[in-house]
Amino acid sequence: MTKRDIVIIGAGPAGLAAAVAAYNAGVKDILLLERDREAGGILNQCIHNGFGLHRFGEELSGPEYAGKYIDMLKDTSVTLQTGTTVLDISNKIVSAVSEANGFEQIEAKAIILAMGCRERNRGPIQVPGDRGRGVFTAGAAQRYLNIEGYLVGKRIVILGSGDIGLIMARRMTLEGAQVLAVSEIMPYTNGLSRNVAQCLDDFGIPLYLSHTVTNVIGKNALEGVVLSQVDENMKPIPGTEKHFDCDTLLLSVGLVPENELTRTAGIELDPRTKGATVGEDMQTSAEGVFACGNVLHVHDLVDYVSAESERAGKNAAKYVLDARSEDESKPLPITSGANVSYTVPQRINTANVEKAVDVFFRVRKKIRSGEIAVESNGERIATFKREYLAPGEMEKITLPKVLLDKAEGSITVAVNENEEVAP
Repeated sequence: MTKRDIVIIGAGPAGLAAAVAAYNAGVKDILLLERDREAGGILNQCIHNGFGLHRFGEELSGPEYAGKYIDMLKDTSVTLQTGTTVLDISNKIVSAVSEANGFEQIEAKAIILAMGCRERNRGPIQVPGDRGRGVFTAGAAQRYLNIEGYLVGKRIVILGSGDIGLIMARRMTLEGAQVLAVSEIMPYTNGLSRNVAQCLDDFGIPLYLSHTVTNVIGKNALEGVVLSQVDENMKPIPGTEKHFDCDTLLLSVGLVPENELTRTAGIELDPRTKGATVGEDMQTSAEGVFACGNVLHVHDLVDYVSAESERAGKNAAKYVLDARSEDESKPLPITSGANVSYTVPQRINTANVEKAVDVFFRVRKKIRSGEIAVESNGERIATFKREYLAPGEMEKITLPKVLLDKAEGSITVAVNENEEVAP
């Protein structure tokens, strides 16, 4: 059994940022494990621009953004081990297998979980109809096209308005395919507003809100799909069917954190995010195990992934170097108030806060002219104004230590709506 100071699982944007931050914080013995053949994760297939404005002050493609961190890694002593699948985590012992090393176990002083997320496929969302070929997740179609150079179809319907689906609507159109429709079961889009404008509106691609797929036609190969409008209970409305002759159905119906390792390790999960619960230092319920990025909760911007992961790397290094506060006070839980679906982190130990804590959250519905209220023990300790909030766009507030020191018992984050946006 080998020993390492820090083992990081996943060398996508989260793992890369955590590794660089942990190294810069003073820990030099770091092992970065990646199951793919190269580092970069999902960024490698995201050849469109729009990355890096917050982190680097310039607009980059996905591979360019990943390249920035890979270049940083070259100037460190971090060991990057690709082609390695982690099988289990138990008592800070990581069990992994690879072609190069076979089965191995690594004992770590600290572990950082950065496994990312995966797409929901047809099974969990119960798309009815035939099972002919031609149904893909949007991310799989993106990988086929941008990495393998293979266009999966010519006449396409997209179910779901997640960002990858919206981006693939534009990408497929630019490659000569015809995107007939994008269907969204909710009365609002789940992607960023800029992606709706740039990927659908600019190309005249119709968006059907409050619609879903009610039939898939084609036993051997996809021949068509039927879209139906849904009511307020998400039930199809008879008589609203629309038939589209197509050869491809792309599913962009949400992402799920890759948390099989987290679950089997007995780490507490948040039922709302499907990721681990963490404190302000990104430490999970298991001592010395930290989590960051899309394995924790699904982000909109990779820039936020990097910032969160750098925090995890820095605090994991503090843990290893025994430079953390010895304060034994009970952390303050953060609860979700009106119109808020979840928050990350889920708890804050104010003794470990140097200057401020960033809190991320999502709202339950579209709100124009909203007020974010932070309360503790019935007293409001902070207020933030927002002109527009939407479930598809993650929000962030920064709580200074001087405000957190006023909190007692728990902290509640709520959004009071001045004006709700019509669907």
